[in-house]
This record gives sequence, structure tokens and C-alpha cells, in this order.
Amino acid sequence: MQFLSVTLTALLSVAALFLITKLMGHKQVAQLDFFDYVSGITIGSIGAELATDLEAPWQSLIALAIWGGCSMLLGFVTHKFPKTRKYVNGTPTILMDGGKLYRANLKKCKLDLSEFMLLCREQGYFDLGDVQTAIFEHNGKLSVLPKAAGRPLTPEDLKIPAKQAHIGTEFIMDGRILEGNLLRAGKDLDWLQRSLAREGYGSAAQVLLGVYYGEEQRLRLYPRDVR
Repeated sequence: MQFLSVTLTALLSVAALFLITKLMGHKQVAQLDFFDYVSGITIGSIGAELATDLEAPWQSLIALAIWGGCSMLLGFVTHKFPKTRKYVNGTPTILMDGGKLYRANLKKCKLDLSEFMLLCREQGYFDLGDVQTAIFEHNGKLSVLPKAAGRPLTPEDLKIPAKQAHIGTEFIMDGRILEGNLLRAGKDLDWLQRSLAREGYGSAAQVLLGVYYGEEQRLRLYPRDVR
């Protein structure tokens, strides 16, 4: 009987966490601000307690709903009233600009020079002389604008025409044909079989991944590892 109770409360915890995280959106698994970070940890802890709370699981469930509701409410408020974002999420802070370091802003962000230089190195800037502006974002990330002289060259700088790249569509995934993608791209199974035959494949089962680039009318195939 106790085994059944643990199983049911664990399933209830899984369902509640899944529902709340879906309602809160992908931000919980992307770059988090301070409140999202705290609420994510708290919701996970409450969910773990709910999974093993056999006597009164409804108490953990209510707490879970309150935390999830508060997070969604703050998200709604910051979306509806943009001026509140600086109070809830914080604001970006300029740490360096035009070769000048702002010590007061470093102190405000609780960063010392060693930590600032570490963040710069993580962005690929080992010499602060290459940095024009460095901004500490509200999610704890450092954004760096390089000096013009240190910026990588682009085709536009060299007056070279560049062809726009486009996202491909998966037609074959792990040997299986994705017929929905095939039809949305205006192709059929006969066309795919002919394309496979031209590349020396007898069937889609021999292909690990097949990606179609519509602008180029090209199907790129990656064979399975036969080892």
C-alpha cells in the first residue's frame, strides 16, 4: 500500500512540475534572471518534497502552485508594464567604455577586476585594449563590443557579395523518413528515393541524417556509422 502511495505522489509531482514549467515558459530553461533562478530552485525542492509526502501532499501542491503563480504573475506584470522590469529583473550596467573602467559600477555588480577579466576572456577578449564597451547584463552575462580595429572582417567590409544562408529541413532522422517535413517542402517519397539513389543509397535506413535546403534545391546526407 505504501509503495502505491509513493508511486502516486511521485507521479503527481511529475505532472505538477511539468504543468507549471510549461505554463512558465522556456525562460526557466534558458538564461535566468535572479528571481527565475531562485524560483526554479524552490519549485524543484517543493516538487521533490511532494514526491515523497505521503501524509499531506496537497500542502506541497499548494505551495508549488503559489510559487508558479507568483512567477507567472511577475512575468505578466513586466510584460504589461515595461517600466517595472528594472525593479524585477534589474538593468544592464556599463563596466567599461572607451578604454575606461568604471570602478563604482564593478562594485555595484559585486565584481572585482579578476572576475571581470575572466568574463572578458570567456568572450574571447584576452586584451582589454580590444574592448570598446563591456556591459554586465541583468542575467549575469557580459556583452562586449569590440573596437572597430579589432572587429572581424565581414564580406561587406571587403565589398564581396555574400549569399544568404538558410535553415535546412530534416527529411531523414536516424534512418526514418519525416513525411510531414517532406510534404511541407513540396516533395514526395518518389523524389526522395530518386535523390537517395543518385547518392548511392538504397534506402533511408542507410542515412543517419538528411537535411534539405530549399533555396539551393539540395539534399545533404550523412551516412550511418557502419561500425
